[in-house]
Amino acid sequence: MYLDFMVPVPTGKGIVKQKKNDVTYVDYEYDRTYDRDKQYTRPRRSTIGKLSSDDPSMMWPNQNYLKFFPNTELPETLERRKRSSCLRIGAYLVIKKLLENAGIPEILGNYFKDADRGLFLDLMAYTIVTENNAGQYYPDYAYNHPLFTERMKLYSDTKVSDFLRSVTEDQRNGFQNEWNGKRDHRERIYISYDSTNKNCQAGEVDFAEYGYAKGDPSKPIINYSVAYDTDNREPLFYEEYPGSINDVSQLRLMVAKAQGYGYRHIGFILDRGYFDRKNFTYMDECGYSFVIMVKGMKALVRELILEKKGSFEKKRSCYIREHDVAGVTVKRKMYETDEKERYFHLYYSLSRENRERADLEDRLKKMREALKKQEGKEYQFSGVYEDYYHLFYQEVKEKVKVLSEEEDQKEQEKEIVKQVIFLFGCEKEDVVEAETELQGYFSIVTSEKMSAAEAIGLYNNRDVSEKLFRSDKSFLDNRSYRNCSSESVSAKMFIEFIALIIRNQIYTALQDEMKALGTKPNYMTVPAAMRELEKIEMVRLTDNIYRLDHAVSKTQKTILKAFGMDELYVQYRAEQLQRELKQITEGAMKRGA
Repeated sequence: MYLDFMVPVPTGKGIVKQKKNDVTYVDYEYDRTYDRDKQYTRPRRSTIGKLSSDDPSMMWPNQNYLKFFPNTELPETLERRKRSSCLRIGAYLVIKKLLENAGIPEILGNYFKDADRGLFLDLMAYTIVTENNAGQYYPDYAYNHPLFTERMKLYSDTKVSDFLRSVTEDQRNGFQNEWNGKRDHRERIYISYDSTNKNCQAGEVDFAEYGYAKGDPSKPIINYSVAYDTDNREPLFYEEYPGSINDVSQLRLMVAKAQGYGYRHIGFILDRGYFDRKNFTYMDECGYSFVIMVKGMKALVRELILEKKGSFEKKRSCYIREHDVAGVTVKRKMYETDEKERYFHLYYSLSRENRERADLEDRLKKMREALKKQEGKEYQFSGVYEDYYHLFYQEVKEKVKVLSEEEDQKEQEKEIVKQVIFLFGCEKEDVVEAETELQGYFSIVTSEKMSAAEAIGLYNNRDVSEKLFRSDKSFLDNRSYRNCSSESVSAKMFIEFIALIIRNQIYTALQDEMKALGTKPNYMTVPAAMRELEKIEMVRLTDNIYRLDHAVSKTQKTILKAFGMDELYVQYRAEQLQRELKQITEGAMKRGA
């Protein structure tokens, strides 16, 4: 596929021109390999463009040109001979409506010029629709979609890179200040706070450091966290910080940031990674409550479960139907020296017990097979094998002559271990039995008095924020950053945060509609819905006017209903786009484009 702009033909070594029929192609010879069998050197070439028929010093480049000549300055605006004759408008219309309802364009308008705001929103939409964050592919998206940019300008990836580097900290902070300023700070809300980290392949990102990587530990990482309002189901603010800072340390700073945004009547819903006494003390001092899953099966929780075991699991009054668990609440101090007592909510799930039992038996089976395979061989096991098995070895010793450490340095015999032969392993039945006693049980701790049903309901609300992170890495393709500067990475995080706000609204709207339908169609996930909406198209006919290509399908109507849209709405918006595109085309013709 050739790009719709021209560049000068590269000069120098490696450029080869080949004419085929009436077209002259420009090849780049990037390597040579020697063929030993035929005894000659074979050039390795790749076509990077085709010559202009009007100006032999210019050529139409393709993607290979961008690969081999990445530093070449490209035109800021791609003055294409024509926009795609088929524009995909469905996802664009949904995103546009959600943006307007949230007031995001107005807030961004306070910090960006109109042209830059439009490009910002287009990059955000591109991230959601294509599930990609690579700037070099943005021009392909822009070619066949309506745009938020002024007069729907089609920008090159060079312009995208320049724009990312231009986004300032004041713009990022300004948006978050206004976004959180719109919230009702008198309202009692629970904030689900979670973090992740992203590998950074860039060379000049000053806050990318080696740290507690959840992915590839060999690469520097950037930590990224989001505070999510579980009551109103929307992201509130985000943080970026060096990879060497752990989650526990950052939490205290996030609490202070929540205060700075004006939040007072809030509680925090945290996962087990934030289980730390200093964190609990700090939140108490700030007057904030918390809901947290217990990290592992701590001694106190183990005691409480064994104490209550058999007293609540089968009681109908303890059964929490919505979550299919039995629950009971116990009031105890978390640490002996604590002044306050906490509320320990203990739960039992039969399906969880069966799952954990199957997982344990599967692990033990694999360990037994590994132990059996090494019997009679020189091998030593460690780690989890020592937790579950008594391991027996035979040491093969050998007598050797060595010099004594005394002054006379007399020669003497000494036994050394030459080999360690693994004999066999015996399962630690008491350890396995103790673990199976606790299978199916788990605990949530809250600082405020509430029922077991309320506690698990609040904690399960963080499931949405966890999905937010999974969507961030999986669907938005933000597992890593490849930008070459701190400014570009920070700008991408900012765009990503806005994309998460909108994608989350798409997700919750689809979830609510499925509840109303009483069914779970496979096209009501965000990726599937976006793909289906992309099929709503406008095509340009011979009169140079764009029109809807076909009526809205039944599936598309179901998806659109989740956003308060219907076929008439699509037709109305398509007519608006038609008029706007007509004006753009006529304006370009007047300018001689």
